[in-house]
Amino acid sequence: MPVLAIHTQSRVSGDLRFPAHRIEGLAGTSFKHEHLSSILVDEEQNRGFFEVHAENYMGAGGAPHAALTRIREDHPVSLHGVCMSIGGPQPLDKTHLARFAALVERYEPQLVSEHLAWSTHSTTYYNDLLPLPYTEATLQRVAEHIDEVQEIIRRPLLLENPSTYLLFRESTMSETAFIREIVKRTGCGLLLDVNNVFVSATNHGFSALDYLADYPLDHVGEIHLAGHAAQEDDEGDLLLIDSHDGPVADAVWKLFEIVIGRCGPIPTLVEWDSAIPEWPVLKAEAKAAQAILDRHAAAFRRERLNAHA
Repeated sequence: MPVLAIHTQSRVSGDLRFPAHRIEGLAGTSFKHEHLSSILVDEEQNRGFFEVHAENYMGAGGAPHAALTRIREDHPVSLHGVCMSIGGPQPLDKTHLARFAALVERYEPQLVSEHLAWSTHSTTYYNDLLPLPYTEATLQRVAEHIDEVQEIIRRPLLLENPSTYLLFRESTMSETAFIREIVKRTGCGLLLDVNNVFVSATNHGFSALDYLADYPLDHVGEIHLAGHAAQEDDEGDLLLIDSHDGPVADAVWKLFEIVIGRCGPIPTLVEWDSAIPEWPVLKAEAKAAQAILDRHAAAFRRERLNAHA
């Protein structure tokens, strides 16, 4: 795990001093404002962290910032961007990037991430994370954009692998090879979305285990889990959609257990962004992830003790 991707220093934001919460080995959930009152009175909610989408907090103040400030007082926070368009053909939006950097400065999140995708073209903004061809030209463009982001936020960015529904004939390398080269060129960290791996593997007919075997797991600083939906494509074949609207599937839990067995207890986030349930349902998903993290943390401690015995 890239050590610099996790920040633990306290800081002052206005008149508020944010505590230096630890995030290592913790499971968390997406923060939804409708859950705030339940979270504040939940005596069990004292370990986990919360992730927020940066674009929901780019205004100057108001209720969103009041809620996030309250959460940040008691919990670690992961800041997740969804509209940077890291893979887009045009330069990064300087205004958007400045607002993103201001959020990093304001809340000192322990983790900061974005997607390996694009979402803008000229003056058009798409409400989607669109796929990229894996070519040398794309590689150079993505690396330049990541360097630009990391320079302004003054820390490594975690880059998330996509869920995909089509492949490009012009691709000259695999997704895992592309991601390895991005890490090599930029020094960024990685956000491994296990659900995205399973969705893409199912849609394209490759092995999720083979993908993980070729993925640079030693650079992963955060893991995502989420639910997906099953549909049929035009030929009647199974098509999975990264929907974030239900519980984590059994197959994804199994892949997660394999990853944690190889990497140790990396901070893990359960995403649930539509058809949002009551707080106890979402908390139960995070507790299931925490149980796996705790079990493997204990196993890793035993291995270290035995190695020094």
